Amino acid sequence: MGGNKYSLMEFNRKISPDLKTKPNFITKKRLREDEIDFDKLRSYRLDRVKSELIKNNLEACILFDPVNIRYALDTVNMSVYNMHNLTRYCFVPVSGPVILYEYFNCEILSKCLNLIDEIRPSITWDYFSNGDQAGSQLKKWINEIKDLSKSHFKSKKLAIDVINGPAVTALNKVGIEVVDAKLILEQARVIKSSEELKCMKAAIEVAEIGVSKMRSELKAGMTEDELWSILHKTNIEYGGEWIECRILSSGERTNPWMQESSNKIIQSGEIVSFDTDMVGPYGYCADISRTYVEGNKFNDEQKKLYSMAIDQINHNYRLIKPGVSFKEFTEKSWILPKEYYGNRYSVMLHGIGLCDEWPAIRYPTDGGQRNGHFEKNMTITLESYIGKVGGKEGVKLEQQYLVGENGLELMSHHPLEDI
Repeated sequence: MGGNKYSLMEFNRKISPDLKTKPNFITKKRLREDEIDFDKLRSYRLDRVKSELIKNNLEACILFDPVNIRYALDTVNMSVYNMHNLTRYCFVPVSGPVILYEYFNCEILSKCLNLIDEIRPSITWDYFSNGDQAGSQLKKWINEIKDLSKSHFKSKKLAIDVINGPAVTALNKVGIEVVDAKLILEQARVIKSSEELKCMKAAIEVAEIGVSKMRSELKAGMTEDELWSILHKTNIEYGGEWIECRILSSGERTNPWMQESSNKIIQSGEIVSFDTDMVGPYGYCADISRTYVEGNKFNDEQKKLYSMAIDQINHNYRLIKPGVSFKEFTEKSWILPKEYYGNRYSVMLHGIGLCDEWPAIRYPTDGGQRNGHFEKNMTITLESYIGKVGGKEGVKLEQQYLVGENGLELMSHHPLEDI
């Protein structure tokens, strides 16, 4: 993958109007596929990106984050790989052609996406791909951006979501100011359309199929990894994409929280807690947490922890409706007892969509987002982790909600435990 690779990439092209080529193979419908208007879904999201650019007095952005590329254009190619390699990106102007910069011979992956006006070869300057040619490749990329600026962002201000130091320095040297596109995309993604909500419901349904299998197959003698693999298998089987983390633990590994799935063997009567963080079909995230007890018989301490977690979620649930400020929510939120506070979770709630999204509302002592308010058609999760500092076990629960006209509407329906 040396520098010479890019001299061979001569596939610049405009997208053909004949986009609807039908495959000559048989497919199986994914959940809710027939309910979703994909053209409407895609147009809404791209319009949201352009509206946020206008709101921030910007003319264009370049997106490297595969989640942001998915949101803007609904195109995917090696998403996880591209999370740590700046090698695939798109250019989105307020006015002008939307350009995807793609890997060699991969333009076929996006041929049916009618919001992409042009596909060009990706110019990359990372050391892995280019070695000692990285510097000359960066110059090529800078020249490409300069050419775009002449027609599509004459202000010389360009929003970019992920970028490295050499590229920023090089852009500044040619008079182009780089601003953070993370704000643009986070704000664009806040309000969900009806089609997005259908996608989210499908992702949650897949997660809950997997979670139900996990609960039924949980038994003493299996490892945490074996139990966790059930969710992965289910997600892929139903057309999902990846899982953001490996957070599943049992017994004493549930306190403190955030320990990842391991080869520990689950014992009889132990708590098992996990967080799905599952990017399912259509790229949307199902983010729910559940806690079980092997054998389904909670002891008194386990019941106490579980009841407190439910109390926290139910209390905070009642505070939220359109118009309520983040500050008011924080001030009125459930008070975590002192002996548990040192083990508190990082947030009380966060937005959810293609992944964890803005806002992230932290505990009162932890700072974070204060300005802003809840709006109709935001989607969020409410979080609770209850584990005493120095205690034996902990309970993690999380529910996913839509902010409706009069308050929160539950989106995750896998039942909590009857204790």
